[in-house]
Amino acid sequence: MIAYIGRRLAFSVFVLWGAVTIVFAVLRIVPGNPALVILGPDANQAEIDALRESLGLNDPLIIQYFNYLWDVLHLDFGPSLRMGGDAMQHVVDRMPMTALLATVAVIVAVVVGVGLGILAALNANSFLDRTITVLSLAGQSIPNFWIGLVFILIFARALNWLPSAGAGSVSSVILPAVTLGLSFTALVTRLTRSGLLEVMNEGYIQTARAKGLKERLVVFPHAIRNALIPIVTVIGLYFGTILGGSVIVETVFAWPGVGRLIIDSIGFRDYGVVQAGILMIAGIYVFINLLVDVLYGYVDPRVRLAR
Repeated sequence: MIAYIGRRLAFSVFVLWGAVTIVFAVLRIVPGNPALVILGPDANQAEIDALRESLGLNDPLIIQYFNYLWDVLHLDFGPSLRMGGDAMQHVVDRMPMTALLATVAVIVAVVVGVGLGILAALNANSFLDRTITVLSLAGQSIPNFWIGLVFILIFARALNWLPSAGAGSVSSVILPAVTLGLSFTALVTRLTRSGLLEVMNEGYIQTARAKGLKERLVVFPHAIRNALIPIVTVIGLYFGTILGGSVIVETVFAWPGVGRLIIDSIGFRDYGVVQAGILMIAGIYVFINLLVDVLYGYVDPRVRLAR
């Protein structure tokens, strides 16, 4: 087991290294001069050159890269060029809002998805089942930013039921959370339906029915418990995906989280904040996947033997 965990840790470090390297490369490829953004269009060339030199932007890329890796190892991303103060601290301050949004999205997805999946499985091959299946496929196919705009037009503008932006009240989290969790809801619905249909044909379910148990007691204590095992697994893996998807949703709904902070910082070429934000999200994603892998290996020895 120790060797298995060691392999997963080594793989996680490699993934994080790849993530920070890609961020470094992309930010240097994107057109724009950070010094000009900071100083404004009225700055002269001497001022721009002096600032670039102080930021290390005139060094060869390989030197910039190794300096960047050294800073990443010490979680030192320097000051924010746009807001001032420590870049990582700005990301840490925004992280609770992103975590709140992702958590509510997962809760909504699990509750609604499991409910629809059970409803579809208990009415297999009916019109209701086909309707739920089609809707779940659509939910996984439609981009969440488009769904978010539709939700704003309907529930915020036309009906005026919910706020369209910001985080000023409890109701503010509803639209972005539903939008963010929609594709996960569709996935949970399909997994619950297929899992429950498979479990319902198992021998122990037939035995429970033969004993004279009511169908409600057969389904909920017995079948559901085993059908939900894949759902529990997917929750851990998909939580990191939701964190990554929050970048777009937070921008659409002006949600004050890490995703919106990253998008705003990209426009201002605020390298430190962008690098810190992406590393934070990548680190959480890798940690969750590592935790799931380790739990897999602990529960099922065949997993760690096969890898």
